[in-house]
Amino acid sequence: MNAEAYVIANAAQARLMVRSDPDGPLRPVVTLEHPESRLTGHELATDRMGQGLADQRGGAGTVYEPKTDTRRKEHARFAREVAQHLKSGLRAREFERFVLFASSPFLGELKAVLDDELRRALRAAVDVDLTSYEHRDLEQRVADALKTAGAG
Repeated sequence: MNAEAYVIANAAQARLMVRSDPDGPLRPVVTLEHPESRLTGHELATDRMGQGLADQRGGAGTVYEPKTDTRRKEHARFAREVAQHLKSGLRAREFERFVLFASSPFLGELKAVLDDELRRALRAAVDVDLTSYEHRDLEQRVADALKTAGAG
Protein backbone atom coordinates (compact mmCIF):
# COMPACT_ATOMS: atom_id res chain seq x y z
CA MET A 1 0.00 0.00 0.00
CA ASN A 2 1.36 3.44 -0.95
CA ALA A 3 -1.12 5.46 1.05
CA GLU A 4 -0.24 9.05 1.81
CA ALA A 5 -1.72 11.25 4.53
CA TYR A 6 -2.40 14.95 4.26
CA VAL A 7 -2.66 17.20 7.29
CA ILE A 8 -4.64 20.38 6.63
CA ALA A 9 -4.13 22.56 9.70
CA ASN A 10 -3.97 25.85 11.47
CA ALA A 11 -3.60 26.49 15.19
CA ALA A 12 -7.30 25.80 15.87
CA GLN A 13 -8.20 22.96 13.52
CA ALA A 14 -6.54 20.01 11.82
CA ARG A 15 -7.97 17.57 9.30
CA LEU A 16 -6.17 14.32 8.60
CA MET A 17 -6.97 12.85 5.21
CA VAL A 18 -5.57 9.81 3.41
CA ARG A 19 -5.16 9.01 -0.27
CA SER A 20 -4.79 5.27 -0.91
CA ASP A 21 -3.28 5.64 -4.37
CA PRO A 22 -1.83 8.63 -6.26
CA ASP A 23 -4.91 9.04 -8.46
CA GLY A 24 -7.46 8.28 -5.75
CA PRO A 25 -9.60 10.74 -3.83
CA LEU A 26 -8.75 12.21 -0.44
CA ARG A 27 -10.58 10.32 2.30
CA PRO A 28 -11.24 12.15 5.60
CA VAL A 29 -9.94 10.27 8.64
CA VAL A 30 -10.28 12.64 11.57
CA THR A 31 -10.90 16.32 12.32
CA LEU A 32 -9.34 17.77 15.44
CA GLU A 33 -10.54 21.02 16.96
CA HIS A 34 -8.66 23.20 19.42
CA PRO A 35 -10.93 26.13 20.34
CA GLU A 36 -8.45 27.37 22.96
CA SER A 37 -6.24 28.56 20.11
CA ARG A 38 -8.91 31.06 19.14
CA LEU A 39 -8.92 32.69 22.59
CA THR A 40 -6.81 35.71 23.41
CA GLY A 41 -3.89 35.44 25.80
CA HIS A 42 -5.92 37.33 28.40
CA GLU A 43 -8.76 34.80 28.16
CA LEU A 44 -6.32 31.91 28.55
CA ALA A 45 -4.25 33.35 31.39
CA THR A 46 -5.15 32.32 34.90
CA ASP A 47 -2.14 33.78 36.71
CA ARG A 48 -2.35 37.09 38.48
CA MET A 49 0.02 39.75 37.23
CA GLY A 50 3.03 40.57 39.39
CA GLN A 51 3.32 37.25 41.16
CA GLY A 52 6.90 36.53 42.10
CA LEU A 53 8.78 33.75 43.83
CA ALA A 54 10.54 34.48 47.09
CA ASP A 55 14.31 34.28 46.86
CA GLN A 56 15.25 30.77 48.04
CA ARG A 57 18.57 31.98 49.49
CA GLY A 58 16.82 33.94 52.20
CA GLY A 59 17.53 37.33 50.65
CA ALA A 60 15.09 40.17 50.55
CA GLY A 61 14.75 40.17 46.74
CA THR A 62 12.06 38.66 44.59
CA VAL A 63 12.68 36.51 41.54
CA TYR A 64 10.12 36.74 38.76
CA GLU A 65 9.50 33.89 36.37
CA PRO A 66 9.90 34.81 32.70
CA LYS A 67 6.71 35.75 30.90
CA THR A 68 5.36 32.90 28.79
CA ASP A 69 2.94 33.30 25.92
CA THR A 70 -0.16 31.30 26.84
CA ARG A 71 -1.35 31.19 23.23
CA ARG A 72 1.97 29.71 22.12
CA LYS A 73 1.59 27.03 24.82
CA GLU A 74 -1.85 26.15 23.44
CA HIS A 75 -0.50 25.98 19.89
CA ALA A 76 2.30 23.66 21.02
CA ARG A 77 -0.19 21.49 22.90
CA PHE A 78 -2.35 21.17 19.78
CA ALA A 79 0.70 20.45 17.60
CA ARG A 80 1.61 17.57 19.93
CA GLU A 81 -1.95 16.23 19.65
CA VAL A 82 -1.79 16.33 15.84
CA ALA A 83 1.63 14.63 15.87
CA GLN A 84 0.26 11.89 18.14
CA HIS A 85 -2.53 11.16 15.64
CA LEU A 86 0.03 11.02 12.84
CA LYS A 87 2.22 8.65 14.81
CA SER A 88 -0.73 6.36 15.56
CA GLY A 89 -1.75 6.27 11.89
CA LEU A 90 1.82 5.63 10.75
CA ARG A 91 2.29 2.79 13.22
CA ALA A 92 -1.10 1.29 12.27
CA ARG A 93 0.11 1.43 8.63
CA GLU A 94 -2.81 3.61 7.56
CA PHE A 95 -0.26 5.52 5.47
CA GLU A 96 3.46 5.40 4.68
CA ARG A 97 4.22 9.08 4.34
CA PHE A 98 2.49 12.39 4.87
CA VAL A 99 2.38 16.02 3.82
CA LEU A 100 1.77 18.97 6.14
CA PHE A 101 -0.23 21.96 4.93
CA ALA A 102 -0.37 24.50 7.73
CA SER A 103 -0.46 28.20 8.31
CA SER A 104 2.61 29.99 9.53
CA PRO A 105 3.75 29.92 12.35
CA PHE A 106 1.77 26.78 13.22
CA LEU A 107 3.68 24.86 10.55
CA GLY A 108 6.84 25.51 12.57
CA GLU A 109 5.11 24.32 15.75
CA LEU A 110 4.10 21.09 14.01
CA LYS A 111 7.54 20.44 12.55
CA ALA A 112 9.13 21.07 15.95
CA VAL A 113 7.19 18.23 17.62
CA LEU A 114 7.84 15.57 14.97
CA ASP A 115 10.04 12.77 16.24
CA ASP A 116 12.57 10.96 14.04
CA GLU A 117 10.05 8.38 12.85
CA LEU A 118 7.62 11.06 11.71
CA ARG A 119 10.39 13.18 10.13
CA ARG A 120 11.40 10.21 7.98
CA ALA A 121 7.79 9.83 6.79
CA LEU A 122 7.34 13.55 6.07
CA ARG A 123 7.29 14.09 2.29
CA ALA A 124 6.71 17.85 2.31
CA ALA A 125 5.69 20.74 4.54
CA VAL A 126 3.83 23.56 2.80
CA ASP A 127 3.18 26.95 4.38
CA VAL A 128 -0.44 27.46 3.35
CA ASP A 129 -3.74 27.48 5.26
CA LEU A 130 -6.27 25.32 3.43
CA THR A 131 -8.62 24.80 6.39
CA SER A 132 -11.37 27.00 4.93
CA TYR A 133 -11.79 24.81 1.83
CA GLU A 134 -14.35 22.05 1.62
CA HIS A 135 -13.59 18.62 0.22
CA ARG A 136 -14.53 19.30 -3.42
CA ASP A 137 -12.24 22.38 -3.62
CA LEU A 138 -9.57 20.88 -1.39
CA GLU A 139 -8.41 18.29 -3.95
CA GLN A 140 -7.39 21.01 -6.41
CA ARG A 141 -5.92 23.29 -3.71
CA VAL A 142 -3.75 20.45 -2.41
CA ALA A 143 -2.49 19.68 -5.92
CA ASP A 144 -1.78 23.37 -6.61
CA ALA A 145 0.03 23.88 -3.29
CA LEU A 146 2.22 20.82 -3.90
CA LYS A 147 3.14 22.06 -7.38
CA THR A 148 3.94 25.54 -6.06
CA ALA A 149 6.12 24.02 -3.31
CA GLY A 150 7.91 21.81 -5.86
CA ALA A 151 6.67 18.62 -4.18
CA GLY A 152 3.99 17.66 -6.67
